[in-house]
Amino acid sequence: GCRMGTLAWLGIAILCLGAAWAVPAKEERRKVEKPKADLALYENLDLDNYDLTLDNYGEILDLSNYEELYDYGDLAPKIEVGTLAPRPKDPVALPNLGTTAETPKLQPLTTASRLLPAPIPMQVLPSCQLCLCIGTSIYCDDANLEHIPLLPPETTYLYARFNRIGAIRASDFTGLKKLKRIDLTSNFISWADADAFRLLPSLQELILPENRLTALPELPRSIVRLDARLNRIPSTGLRPEAFRDLKQLQFLHLSDNQLEYIPAPLPESLRSLHLQNNNIQTMHEDTFCDSQDHSQIRRALEDIRLDGNPINLSLFPNAYFCLPRLPTGHF
Repeated sequence: GCRMGTLAWLGIAILCLGAAWAVPAKEERRKVEKPKADLALYENLDLDNYDLTLDNYGEILDLSNYEELYDYGDLAPKIEVGTLAPRPKDPVALPNLGTTAETPKLQPLTTASRLLPAPIPMQVLPSCQLCLCIGTSIYCDDANLEHIPLLPPETTYLYARFNRIGAIRASDFTGLKKLKRIDLTSNFISWADADAFRLLPSLQELILPENRLTALPELPRSIVRLDARLNRIPSTGLRPEAFRDLKQLQFLHLSDNQLEYIPAPLPESLRSLHLQNNNIQTMHEDTFCDSQDHSQIRRALEDIRLDGNPINLSLFPNAYFCLPRLPTGHF
């Protein structure tokens, strides 16, 4: 009986030792077989054609549920809601919300406290309310004027273009001793008083194109430039020898009118004479030069425009000998 018990204990011991040896062996087999399985998995992937670009980036990575994959709630900072304004150091300075502040009563205006506008000189009121006054220049362009406004006595330059002025009266410029330029381009002026400009001692430029004038008034001797283009002035609308005594006249532009002859005599100071597009048909030999003095030279008169007239300039060869250049026109 004792021998049988001993053999039973030996069998149990051998079984325990076999089980202990089997566990490490199985673990070793697992470690060896796992790399083989991983390699078999990667062998099925085609890594040779794998190229990550901007075109296929969205196909490889699914970002449609990107926000659902991550919970940022724990990362969000916790902000305690409250006032951000600092507490005042002096509680007394705070207004008492429990009491209603009294509304200040408005004091009635008195003559002493009433604000009155600064007085405006009467001499600048008529024109500067309708026009723009800058220094001594008055700008009344496109102001729907039907007559010349009353101007300040110190006016030097007047621009009243593109209006509806129909006439110029002698009283329009009375006392304007400093007036140098008058520009009345593109109005409806059909007549002007004979003395409308004659008594202006400083007037140098009179600009009257694009009007309806049929006669020119008398001009002051200070005039340097007269521009009366695009009117309806015939030769009878000019006074006899109208420009003879204008010793400072340099620019005389009367183109696009109804003149039948060249206004003569012309002052020696004249530099530019524009008479194109009129009805001039003939010319006197003494119009530009003194036919009795062949030594005469008029160096100043270099610009003569007679084109657009029915006159043939080649018929008057002795009329240009004193000029530095021939007139422009038909020869």
